[in-house]
Amino acid sequence: MPKLQVRSFDRPDDRRTFPKGHAALVAVGDATVAIAHWEVGWRWSTHLAPIVGTASCQVHHLGYTLSGTLHVVADDGQSIDITPGTIYEIPAGHDAWVVGDEPWVTLEWTSARIVGVGPEGSGERTLATVLFTDIVDSTATLARVGDERWRQLLSAHNTALRDRLNQFRGREVHTTGDGFLAVFDTPTRAVRCGLAMVNAARGVGVEIRVGVHTGELELVGEDVRGVAVHAAARVLSQGGAGEVLVSATTRALLEGSGLEFEDAGTHELKGLPGSWPLSRVVSSQA
Repeated sequence: MPKLQVRSFDRPDDRRTFPKGHAALVAVGDATVAIAHWEVGWRWSTHLAPIVGTASCQVHHLGYTLSGTLHVVADDGQSIDITPGTIYEIPAGHDAWVVGDEPWVTLEWTSARIVGVGPEGSGERTLATVLFTDIVDSTATLARVGDERWRQLLSAHNTALRDRLNQFRGREVHTTGDGFLAVFDTPTRAVRCGLAMVNAARGVGVEIRVGVHTGELELVGEDVRGVAVHAAARVLSQGGAGEVLVSATTRALLEGSGLEFEDAGTHELKGLPGSWPLSRVVSSQA
């Protein structure tokens, strides 16, 4: 339950240093906030790419610039200067560097938990819960409302779902056009996030479905691979509007979580062996 509290960067939960930069992090409820200092001459592709192991930064950023200027170039060629006193959003897939003779100091929350952190190691496997979402009947909706209204709906949808990912400590891996792939450290957070996402999407005028599976993942840079990822996508494919479906593996891990389920049948999932019993989340007890 949320509580009234104040936290200070003078006594952070974590301090991190990296080439030509450092950060302090504090946790406030379910959120993590960081204040990061990037020195003159810092560039992502020079100083963090060797740590992260990707050609461009694959992290989605949302924050506020306290001082200094950052120049950002997206993978698609778009560019922008982020100057003091501005709130910024930087989608995954970009390079960035400090310009001028003043460090860039930023307050950031969307990617605060992973600021300056590389992968656990290319090819390392870890246990996690994978969540997929997508908008139901997105093509029909686009045809009905037109391009401009669809862009507005999609933007509102993305913002609402990213807010829920932040709330439940999910890590956005990437978008799928009209949905998200995210990973969580616990299945309870993943499923509760899925329920919150359904309600948030409905609030902006679209219906989504959610699929969840727990298993081992292969960490490759900022990406995740493995059978567990494919399984979660196949679980999603069986869902309908407003549904959160989970695999039997995930449901078994949710005993005692306060979540309630109903049987959603046993399915043959494309490309995966055997039959897969699925469950539909029907309620969440406080």
